[in-house]
Amino acid sequence: MAMSPVTVLRSLFGVLGSLMLLTLVYTIFSDGLPFRSDLLTPWMAATLVDFYINVVPIAAWVFYKESNWISAALWIVLLVCFGSVTTCGYILLQLMKLSTKESEDPIYHVLLCHSNKYGVVDKHKQSPVLIARVVFTALGLFMLGTLLYTLLTDGSPFRKELLTPWMVATLVDFYINVTALSVWVAYKESSWITAVVWIILLICFGSITTCVYILIQLSQLTSQDLIYLALFKGGDRAERRSEGVLI
Repeated sequence: MAMSPVTVLRSLFGVLGSLMLLTLVYTIFSDGLPFRSDLLTPWMAATLVDFYINVVPIAAWVFYKESNWISAALWIVLLVCFGSVTTCGYILLQLMKLSTKESEDPIYHVLLCHSNKYGVVDKHKQSPVLIARVVFTALGLFMLGTLLYTLLTDGSPFRKELLTPWMVATLVDFYINVTALSVWVAYKESSWITAVVWIILLICFGSITTCVYILIQLSQLTSQDLIYLALFKGGDRAERRSEGVLI
């Protein structure tokens, strides 16, 4: 008997969260704490920039999902401090909250804020689309500049000496967040071919691809739209509009 989509997602993020937690604990015990100047090589710094730019859209979604500033701020601090462990924990929590009916379309209902399920939009969630376009353009260009600068000043990243225990842990952390973003991309895209292409680009170019993809989604909104509509694929976005949640 095939597993339901919600069961697959719960299993996926449960395994990934456990993997990252074990990786973190193992690396601390085997290589010490990460707060050491010798670890901050040029490519480690570039990887961290890449990692935290990918955290931005996840943090923005958490901010949209949470009903008050305090809980949103707490989750975002945890995202910054514990990375993909928090990402997986938060997604699992949202998946566990789904009703039986909602579990039939789990990604849509996980993305959707609870208040918006009932046609209510909080004032603080009405972030301007134009500002988001500027922010993700700036972040994408910053990452591109960081990548080019590091390539020119420190050479190729494909060198054995760069693969320290903490670099490995950071890459695991990074790609678990990429997996979360890839699930969103797979939901958004209408064909598996385009979804696979975008996911490959995410794996290869990290947050540059994330920023480009988000900018494409934002370009499909008008300046009067609420920014959370970028989360949803075309049919679901039209449904949100038709239900009058923009009033």
